[in-house]
Amino acid sequence: MSARILNVLTIAGSDPSGGAGIQADLKTFSALGVYGMSAITALTAQNTLGVSAVHVPPSTFVSAQLDAVFGDIECAAVKIGMLANADIVRAVAQALRRYRPCHVVLDTVMVSKNGHALLAPEAVEALRRELLPLADLITPNLPEAAVLLDQQAATDEAAMATQAQALRGLGARNVLLKGGHLGGVNSPDWLLTEQGSERFDAPRLPTRNTHGTGCTLSAALAALRPQHDDWPDTVRAAKQYLSQALGSSDALQVGHGIGPLHHFHAWWPRQS
Repeated sequence: MSARILNVLTIAGSDPSGGAGIQADLKTFSALGVYGMSAITALTAQNTLGVSAVHVPPSTFVSAQLDAVFGDIECAAVKIGMLANADIVRAVAQALRRYRPCHVVLDTVMVSKNGHALLAPEAVEALRRELLPLADLITPNLPEAAVLLDQQAATDEAAMATQAQALRGLGARNVLLKGGHLGGVNSPDWLLTEQGSERFDAPRLPTRNTHGTGCTLSAALAALRPQHDDWPDTVRAAKQYLSQALGSSDALQVGHGIGPLHHFHAWWPRQS
């Protein structure tokens, strides 16, 4: 008998260039051995050079997508990415309260790498109040943490640890605060859980192909959490996958700007 294949849902925006959002999430799910499902919260016109337009569907349509998936399919984990506006934040929160899925990973997406707003400013309070308490893990970067806390962005690891604890004070059960914005040769992340804190470090890889890095990490966390005993083991495995996808990204020739990760580095291209 083969092992049971788990179903994992992503709730996020669409990236037609394939490097971030729903497309990156589904690639990550497939690479990590789970069956991917999706509910689309926004359609973006974007490529490796940036985001040029965003179309947001009615929140009722987002709710209909979530009802269709949760009402029929057993879901082992959920990843939440771009939510666009307060109405969609509330629609997602209502669905989570109604269906109570396991292992909810919230990537607090606010701005694209090229500086385009992906969450309306008035939606931040809804995200803070409605979704943080429903997530099992949130994965903000330093600017996102600063917005959620209404503080200045952390400039060192001591401030990172303090802000991660403050985010738990807002209702987030577990926090993975990403330190990529600190600069330096390494990129440190801090995980805070009910059991304590743990630092994860990784070398900063020499590639500009970082489009969809946050999406990929949060999707990997959602895919891997049902396959591991706790969040520290899950984070360790997800960061290993992310590092390999970043390190292999120069094999791809996609666009003229910030290129995507190589989600399927373990399978192609095969060397003769």
